Amino acid sequence: MVHTTAIMNATSTKKDIDQLNEFLRGERSAVETYNQCIEKFDEPQMKDQLRALRSSHQKRVAQLESRITELGGKPDSTSGAWGSFAKLVEGGAKLLGKSPAINVIEEGEDHGKKLYDDELDSLTAGTRSFIVEHIIPEQRRTHDTLAALRRQV
Repeated sequence: MVHTTAIMNATSTKKDIDQLNEFLRGERSAVETYNQCIEKFDEPQMKDQLRALRSSHQKRVAQLESRITELGGKPDSTSGAWGSFAKLVEGGAKLLGKSPAINVIEEGEDHGKKLYDDELDSLTAGTRSFIVEHIIPEQRRTHDTLAALRRQV
């Protein structure tokens, strides 16, 4: 019985690590996309607001990396497929202007919010609690703040 419990715990931990790395790749992608979008704006106030949102994502990167390491995992160092997609779309948005750039970021915020909501129940209690307490409130805040900013552009 002890052996079976250890295997189940190891499997649950691996699932948590894999899911946390998926979240981490999304947060890295958000930081990359904000970096590209910030370049589009000349207005200091808009740049400051976008930098603050990027900073929130950078903080989440650090928090997720820390949690993955605590669980004995290795944090992914790239943004993965979503990052590649965001770069491709953002590259096109760079040619089009500010509004498309904000739309790309908003799409990423929507994607992140949905991902956290959809995958929350797949996590073990401790990791779920970490996500609910530390990550989701910031994700909702950046999502809502960006929606308000988009209306200004």
